[in-house]
Amino acid sequence: MERKNSLKEKIKSGFCVEKIKDMNEEYLTALKQTLTIVGDTELLSAPPLLSVYNQAPTLNYKITALAVIQDEIGHAHIAYRLLKDLGEDTDSLLYERQANVWKNPFAFDFKLDNWIEFGVFNALFDRAGYTLLGDAYEHTSFGPWKRALVKVDKEELFHLRNGEIIMKSAMKDPKTAEEAQKAVDWMFLMALEFFGVADELKSRSAQLEYKLKGRTNDELRQKWLSTAVPFLDSIGIKHPARYDEAIQKYVLDVPFPCKFDVENKKWLFDEPDTWQNVIKRFKDRGPQNVEFVEQIQKGRFELERLRKEVV
Repeated sequence: MERKNSLKEKIKSGFCVEKIKDMNEEYLTALKQTLTIVGDTELLSAPPLLSVYNQAPTLNYKITALAVIQDEIGHAHIAYRLLKDLGEDTDSLLYERQANVWKNPFAFDFKLDNWIEFGVFNALFDRAGYTLLGDAYEHTSFGPWKRALVKVDKEELFHLRNGEIIMKSAMKDPKTAEEAQKAVDWMFLMALEFFGVADELKSRSAQLEYKLKGRTNDELRQKWLSTAVPFLDSIGIKHPARYDEAIQKYVLDVPFPCKFDVENKKWLFDEPDTWQNVIKRFKDRGPQNVEFVEQIQKGRFELERLRKEVV
């Protein structure tokens, strides 16, 4: 207990953790959990984006899409490399885990329906990533990650701006404007789920106590809303949020959380839900969970098969 409190006090006073010898077991566990979620999230964003890559309307859009996907894989590499430096078996992590135990967001277990959803994915989901990782960059006590996030932060901003450009362009044509609206209809609340359970349901957080993050889940949700809502308003997209002057916060006009029709990608606003059930939905995974994880692992397994054939 004394070592735990000692490290927390050092971090509060500005101490930067650089090596395993600087950590206690609680810090190391929380750091590994955080980096695993980040790595899985970044890597498993690639398959849904690739599912509509061929629908990009111009060569420039295709080049940009490939740049975004390459960035996401690079961000995953950073997280997994840090995990390896911390003693984690990253080969096992990447190639031996079952699909249902990966830590990517539930939203990434779905194929995208069209090119416009690529843009909404960037504008909403990458905005969530920018919010989360920007917070980590600002506050994290783990020095190697803070330095790596200088690059990641700039690239996530590029991704969300790319999404905004695609969405703005989509609003000029009734057909693509309708596609953008339909995408926001299911992605908006998905993005809000990125930040985790409501603050009142968290009994404690090692991430906050050891400054692996600086803001609570609900504070991060508010930060996301503070940029997402004005953007959507500016291009005429409907959404279920508004700013309440009385309490100086963004509020939702629909239940949150609420039940989600997985087959039709539709929120059931007349059926409020609990965070306990949301966590169960996350653990049950979405329809393309196995397929997408297999896409990630496929090359490694095919290489092993070819090696055996040669031998």
